[in-house]
Amino acid sequence: MTTDTPKRVIDNMRGVRYGEVLAVFARDNSLVAEVYGTQMLNDCPAELWDTLVATDIAAEMGALFVKLNGPRHWVLDGLGTKVAPVEPVLREFNGLLMRRIALIELGANPAAQPYTRRTVDRGATFFWNKGSRVYELVDPSGAVFVMQALCIGVDPTMNNEGVLMALGDRLRMPDGWSYRTRILSEELVCDTTGHPATVLQDELENTYTLPDPQAAMRG
Repeated sequence: MTTDTPKRVIDNMRGVRYGEVLAVFARDNSLVAEVYGTQMLNDCPAELWDTLVATDIAAEMGALFVKLNGPRHWVLDGLGTKVAPVEPVLREFNGLLMRRIALIELGANPAAQPYTRRTVDRGATFFWNKGSRVYELVDPSGAVFVMQALCIGVDPTMNNEGVLMALGDRLRMPDGWSYRTRILSEELVCDTTGHPATVLQDELENTYTLPDPQAAMRG
């Protein structure tokens, strides 16, 4: 959290659909994923997304492999000014326009295990409105991760926010973890324009972010 609230640039983002392509490359004895997304370009139309083939994209880009990440729906309310952690290259994937938006350092282990923290250089600010409902994972140290996006790529029935009320009954969380939902009594801001974001996913590939950077050091 920051003491000075960043400026909100875009509102009414809750429920907006998007999709991402994660292309993994070997660089400097490590693995790095370049993230391309449809955010702010289009709503990731199904007739284009459904034509994407990960192995074809990997061959075209010279990547070790490609992960099709989504489609997703935002579970936040607004976005702030985005800095460019990488050159924002535009690229079409079988006619679906995307922009390179972030880098993920994967280290030597590319496997994205559920409930495992990752750092993402995304240079973005996320907002959740006062009075909005949020969905959170709490780890054994007390660090709270708030859901930023739900995924329909694993389970197509996860196609609306209403299913999140009972999501905790479906999750196979590690010992010491818990899921909760609550109404915000004040605006929640996650500003990662000056440092990498800390994120994780559950087994349904819903994505959560850590608003408090100090919690990343405590965990």
